[in-house]
Amino acid sequence: MTDIVINTLGGSTQSYSANELQQSTGCRIITPEADDYDARRAIWNGMIDKRPAAVLVTRDEAGIAAAVSFASTNGLLMSLRSGGHNIAGMALCDDGLVLDMQDMKSVTVDREARTARVQPGASLGDVDRATQEFGLVVPTGINSTTGIAGLALGGGFGWVTRKYGLTVDCLKSVRLVTASGSIITASKTENSDIFWALQGGGGNFGVVTEFTFDLHPVGPEVFAGMLVHPIADFPDVTRALQALVADAPDELTCWAVSRKAPPLPFIPEEWHGREVMVVPFCFIGDLNAAEAATLGVRSIGNPIATHFGPMPFADWQTSFDPLLTEGARNYWKSHDVAAFSDAAIDIIHEAVNNLPSDECEIFFGHVGGAATRIPADATAWPNRQSHFVVNVHTRWQDPADDGKCVQWARKLFQALEPHAMGTRYVNFIPEGDEANNLEDAFGENLDRLVRIKEATDPDNLFRTNINLTRKIPAGVAG
Repeated sequence: MTDIVINTLGGSTQSYSANELQQSTGCRIITPEADDYDARRAIWNGMIDKRPAAVLVTRDEAGIAAAVSFASTNGLLMSLRSGGHNIAGMALCDDGLVLDMQDMKSVTVDREARTARVQPGASLGDVDRATQEFGLVVPTGINSTTGIAGLALGGGFGWVTRKYGLTVDCLKSVRLVTASGSIITASKTENSDIFWALQGGGGNFGVVTEFTFDLHPVGPEVFAGMLVHPIADFPDVTRALQALVADAPDELTCWAVSRKAPPLPFIPEEWHGREVMVVPFCFIGDLNAAEAATLGVRSIGNPIATHFGPMPFADWQTSFDPLLTEGARNYWKSHDVAAFSDAAIDIIHEAVNNLPSDECEIFFGHVGGAATRIPADATAWPNRQSHFVVNVHTRWQDPADDGKCVQWARKLFQALEPHAMGTRYVNFIPEGDEANNLEDAFGENLDRLVRIKEATDPDNLFRTNINLTRKIPAGVAG
């Protein structure tokens, strides 16, 4: 077998045999010649096609520490893969090492303490299934195949956020491998600067080998569902929805997804493939109060289809999975919005009537509630005044459509910019936009984050991320 040629942090290369890598790290080494190489370099976004020099598969903290220490000592380019769901494909790098933790999926719940210890390879579905056995939950996202690690380190919002805050707000402590290969614990009382930075600053500061989250009571059943409106009613429904959620209880979360109707059984067949506005909602309070609490949203407009009622929260968390399967090409652009102006509503309405593919959608998620009551400097995630996150979610299958789909997303993003807050959700920043979005993503917290980054990772070993440096790092392909 030929030597493995690996890019260094400085832009040169170094060569090692697979046996050298295995003995130095204790990881299983997957090279481009291996049968499972393509499977291991495949991630959720099919638009990302990177070819690492080798994939290092580990199943434990010792393997993570050894791999990081080896890469650091030898100045090697390395990326970190847990769930592999990041839109920008930051789990991979060209011609470097990929530290693959996707097999580390353990979730251990302490019912009495109301905490969960979670390994970095776990998905949101793994976490939900374990915690919902006890009627408890970590506030996370809305797609069960998303990895917990990237979501938690970048913020994390979904159906429970208005009641209990972001995923980062429920982070209690982490075990972390630093750039030197040392293993530390970080919390509000131990290595508190690093812990603060991890609450929204991404993977800049080390490799989390275990998260400990505070849990909150939800379910196991919630009252949830979807209301499907014709796209012609989008302006009126959006205005009514915006007025309603301004006074909604924290237990109620309403979103909106505008796209071509998928062939769901509760949507009349004549509407399949036509533009619609779907209003999904979830009430996590007392089921006896659910009918009254959701009457307002259910009374908006004249929906063409409805589907709602009591259901297990873990099942509701998978509702959007069929529309968010792995392998499609994805390009996202997002805005934080305090309130939708009439002009913004008109811009979105026009864009939905000109979707470049059947799978594209524009969604806005209502945040507010508990997430906005936390000071902006309490965690690295600063965008506490954002009441809505708008995601221009461009999704398609054919590489020949890359140009028109990306251009559509950028055009809509630019048109909405005057009507937005100027801030971005870090987990929705696409490949190629990272260096231009630091101020937008981190606001007044950026300077402190950069200082912590420089103190904990002076050589910028952890650089395949929304990188907290003032310059574009050397040695990053793509």
